[in-house]
Amino acid sequence: MNKGLSAEAAEAAVRNARFGKLPERIRLEDMTEAVEAAPADGSNGSYDPEGSWKFYSCLALDLGL
Repeated sequence: MNKGLSAEAAEAAVRNARFGKLPERIRLEDMTEAVEAAPADGSNGSYDPEGSWKFYSCLALDLGL
């Protein structure tokens, strides 16, 4: 019986060492990152009329009608 109690006590000690306290709090500053957005002046060529068909969606065409 003494062995069973010591094994349970050892398991409890291991559990307490692993889960006994909460992890350290992460600050909001460490979770966010500020990145400057690209200017929206149109000089980066974001609109491509030749490639605009790639994003066209039509339910009738998707269904094969």
